[in-house]
Amino acid sequence: MSTNRFWVFSMKLAVFDFDSTLMDGETLEFIAREYNIEPLMKQITTDAMEGKIDFFESLVQRVALLKGAKEEKVIEICKNLPYMNGAKETIKELHKMGYKVVCFSGGYETATIPAQQSLGYDAQFANILHFKNGEMTGLVGGEMMFSDSKGKMIQRLQNLLNVTVEDTLTVGDGANDISMFKHAGKRAAFCAKQKLKEHANIIIDDKDLTNILNYI
Repeated sequence: MSTNRFWVFSMKLAVFDFDSTLMDGETLEFIAREYNIEPLMKQITTDAMEGKIDFFESLVQRVALLKGAKEEKVIEICKNLPYMNGAKETIKELHKMGYKVVCFSGGYETATIPAQQSLGYDAQFANILHFKNGEMTGLVGGEMMFSDSKGKMIQRLQNLLNVTVEDTLTVGDGANDISMFKHAGKRAAFCAKQKLKEHANIIIDDKDLTNILNYI
């Protein structure tokens, strides 16, 4: 006589933004510094994160500013970005708690793929810079180009992994993180713009990601 056993387990999902969350700064601003256009890049980024301009429009404008940037230099910069204090330790602890840890970035795979190897998160979804003949063309494509992209992707992952809203943690800093906050029980605004704080139930203003563990 055989007995069928059904194992029931609850998976948890933690989704982190990349720029100014897992990484201490904005990827394009580090690249722009190399080409002496950081102030203009910074202003467009700030307006986008505060929700003053459409995220897609800001993305297109910022990448266009870097047309002609050398691919080799961009890759080198992205491999040497400074990660946020406590990022690696926080991801390690979340894994111990049964979380799958994912990075959603309105930034770029040139940065999020090396960071995955360093920080140890399980998957990353980001945009892709277009290079031709060893230079940036000023064009961009990918999975995180719009203000609602993160919200749509987190719902897909929740359905795929059978994770509830209550077992979902989101961490971000800007207006383009609002859409994923809408689908999470724990919503951590990390050193965030005021517009995102209005949608959070966890607010952390110190640059140390391990503070999040106090709320889980």
